Amino acid sequence: MKFSTSIALISLGISPSGAFAPAGSNSITTNFPHFSSDSDTIPNSPVTDPVESPDSLGKESSLPVDDVVAMESITGAAAKRLSAKKQLFGLIGTKPLSQDAGSGYTDLILADPTTKESLKISTIGTLVGGQPSSSMKVLLKSSDNTFQGRSSTYFDLLSESSLENIAKVEEEVDDSESGGISDALNSLLVFVPPPLRGVFSTGNDYIPMRDLFTSPQVSFAYERGWRQGFAAAGFPGADKEYELVKEYFTPLNPDVVVDMSCATGLFTRRLASGGDYKRVIGCDYSDSMLSEARRRIETDNELKNGKGFTKLDLIRCDVGNIPMQSESVPALHAGAAMHCWPDLDAALSEIYRVLKPGGRYFASTFLAEYFRGVAMTSGDNINTQAFQYFESTEMLRDLLLKAGFEDDKIEIEVLGTACCIIRAEK
Repeated sequence: MKFSTSIALISLGISPSGAFAPAGSNSITTNFPHFSSDSDTIPNSPVTDPVESPDSLGKESSLPVDDVVAMESITGAAAKRLSAKKQLFGLIGTKPLSQDAGSGYTDLILADPTTKESLKISTIGTLVGGQPSSSMKVLLKSSDNTFQGRSSTYFDLLSESSLENIAKVEEEVDDSESGGISDALNSLLVFVPPPLRGVFSTGNDYIPMRDLFTSPQVSFAYERGWRQGFAAAGFPGADKEYELVKEYFTPLNPDVVVDMSCATGLFTRRLASGGDYKRVIGCDYSDSMLSEARRRIETDNELKNGKGFTKLDLIRCDVGNIPMQSESVPALHAGAAMHCWPDLDAALSEIYRVLKPGGRYFASTFLAEYFRGVAMTSGDNINTQAFQYFESTEMLRDLLLKAGFEDDKIEIEVLGTACCIIRAEK
């Protein structure tokens, strides 16, 4: 890299130490700022391709003629040199890219899942031919924790995923044989029918409501027949359900919509492609669901040809501990999701917390009637029960009231035999 960079610099009449050289000169002395491709970094740059330290700017430097190529003398201020240098580094892919010259920006929605402090976001990547690379590392920092992700996948904002927590766990991990067997067994539990999982469980590591959808097989099947099967309960279909969501949110004219428990992005994509919102945030606990969501987003023609520009982020998180600032979200959607949340009180309380005053929550879920024919449970134990059972709309209403919603701002509609549509305003 150093050799090719030097050749490119010489072709512009710049020596490897950064100065322009007039023809026939044994050396030149300049007080103009210059950069070197052999040491340090570009000012304000977190990336590693070396250039001269800002501390050396303005100092004199003498360059032997052997290090430069003869050319006409160029006069001009330091800005001209710096401009040429920046253009060169942009072309060869060594310029860092970030929202704010490497210092990052503070997100108005996302927060540390533990402290709820706003997160400062910075990106680390390169410009190739003047364009940002397709996959860039993203760091999300609070005062206490650092989280990470990639622009081409998702941001991991589970509390246990902070770099600080990972380091702590690695220090404490027990590499004993029994621990290894336990980890291996837990990883296979997604393939065991839910009623039998209690026999193999090594503790509270596997919770069906939370972990069933972490299986890559379930993620693969979700839009390949699984979701379509909900029609038997009275679900109107994704397109019609999206129209209901849009109709409920329209009076607010929200700039941001959160799609909680987004799974493969069935509604995330619809929310983003319509061009009605400036930002759509898809959230899910499952790594495999988010990976499938990103794959579908990248190949969605409606998104590519959508109206306007909507920023679309995917976030890995726990609905019982939402990594968002209080009263920051104007509209939140959770399609066919509530029956999969292990701790409903925590989840709904968190949704109420993050909604702005006047913010709206739209959700769809099943009544217990649907599951009586599915037989996906083994008793009342939360560690073996596959789904939450909502015996009535009154049960759902009580949960929303407990979370903080007011009775006259809650509307619950039943479609078909067992599809519940929930509309609630903070």
